[in-house]
Amino acid sequence: MLRRTAFLAGAIFFAAVPAQAYEPLVEKQSFTIPEFITQGGAPIKNMTLGWEAYGTLNEAKDNVILVTHYFSGSSHAAGRYTADDKAPGYWDPIIGAGKPIDTDKYYVISVDTPVNLGAHNPKVITTGPASINPETGKPYGMSFPILTIRDFVETQKALLDQLGIEKLHAVMGASMGSLQAYEWAATHPEMVERVVPVIGAGWTSGDLIAWLNIWAAPIKLDPNWNGGDYYGAEPPLKGLAEALKIVTLHAQSPEWSNGVFGRAWADEAKDPADSFDNVYKIEAVLDGAGTARAKTSDANHFLYLVKANQLFYAGHGRSLYEGLLAIDCPVLIIHTDEDQVFPGNAVRETATLIKSDGTPVEVVELEGTRGHLDGVLSIAQAGPQIAAFLGK
Repeated sequence: MLRRTAFLAGAIFFAAVPAQAYEPLVEKQSFTIPEFITQGGAPIKNMTLGWEAYGTLNEAKDNVILVTHYFSGSSHAAGRYTADDKAPGYWDPIIGAGKPIDTDKYYVISVDTPVNLGAHNPKVITTGPASINPETGKPYGMSFPILTIRDFVETQKALLDQLGIEKLHAVMGASMGSLQAYEWAATHPEMVERVVPVIGAGWTSGDLIAWLNIWAAPIKLDPNWNGGDYYGAEPPLKGLAEALKIVTLHAQSPEWSNGVFGRAWADEAKDPADSFDNVYKIEAVLDGAGTARAKTSDANHFLYLVKANQLFYAGHGRSLYEGLLAIDCPVLIIHTDEDQVFPGNAVRETATLIKSDGTPVEVVELEGTRGHLDGVLSIAQAGPQIAAFLGK
């Protein structure tokens, strides 16, 4: 059952979310910013990023919804690239014809961030430490400028400028995507008509800053990392795999690890008490997940994403809460109390701050056993509220 706290008047009803995937095959596109200037003042030449779109842009160009992605995600929010793709984009249950984000009404855009984790995934187009520095002809490595969540937003705005889009019907995203959504509403209020942050608070807490440090630690301890100078040599895949293991577990809930795995052995014939080589099932699953994801990821990109998330608070460059108070458009915040990354109290405090000066805010709480990941895996629960909110 879905518990909700409403600060916005009115009942919200909508039909159940269809199960089918977004039907048209998705085309990955790219765009280039000839010279991008970071919030820190550093220039990056030929910033090239990928993007996808679902639905049709209307003549007035005012039916646009921007979907911003999470830490380990990409612009692939819905649909399939080919008919035989194993799975559609991560928010496919709510994006498509007749779905809460109805592509018969809206033109949905999603953009790969700079320093995207999937730098070695052929379906991701990004610029970051693994990219060639045109000044040297070699990969940037750790000489790449530090980026902020605000920088991610400005790259998206650059794409919208190139497309001649001046208004956004909504900005919405999960986890790191929610940080970008808050940032959009705080820094470009003239463009954003409504915002839907999912599983995210309006700033990175001290506790999360520490957790992000822990996420990154195994990479720096891998001797192959070599201070970030590993391009053309053996990459720090072991450290990266361990880092991704930590992220995987932190994003889950104890209801998942205890309920699905408990104390089961990875191999029923191999008691963990008999050898260090014998492990529990949860250990084997996390090892496998980390190793698989590391193959298409880049360790330096991971570190740059960690830094961007540590630096975040809405309205970057203002005081800690000033950016949240600058948000004037209606806000629909979706979260779960099982979240270990952005706990419920931080999300509710964010909502209280935004609405303290009269901004309309609605909060929806998801139910599930997957913790932070319920903002992706269980998002269809909030489909009726999303559809009604977008339709106002």
